[in-house]
Amino acid sequence: MNCIFCKIINGEIPCYKLYEDDLVLCFLDVNPDSDGHCLIIPKEHYLDLDDISEDVLNHIMKVAKKIKKLLEDKLNIDGLTLIQNNGDVQEVKHYHLHLKPYYNENLELMNIEDVYKKITE
Repeated sequence: MNCIFCKIINGEIPCYKLYEDDLVLCFLDVNPDSDGHCLIIPKEHYLDLDDISEDVLNHIMKVAKKIKKLLEDKLNIDGLTLIQNNGDVQEVKHYHLHLKPYYNENLELMNIEDVYKKITE
């Protein structure tokens, strides 16, 4: 399979891992819209919202709550948007949930390594 997210899960491509368990992996987006922009992906390959099981979907949302708290504590975010694309607007054809932090101040993006250090300290 030529899925970039499956390659990340299998360790073929490195990532800035924030959370991992038996079902999901959460990592920083390498092309972030804001500091702390991350993705939660299931370890099993599901195409989109129609394909994923409700149990895994519910687990992803539970993890999203944990990551939201982590981003609030470590990056002092002012808000968070969850985005999940399907069909033609879905760039990578592996279900993934974007967690996109917002800040009241219009800050310049930090280097991804600095964001990772700040979150994982």
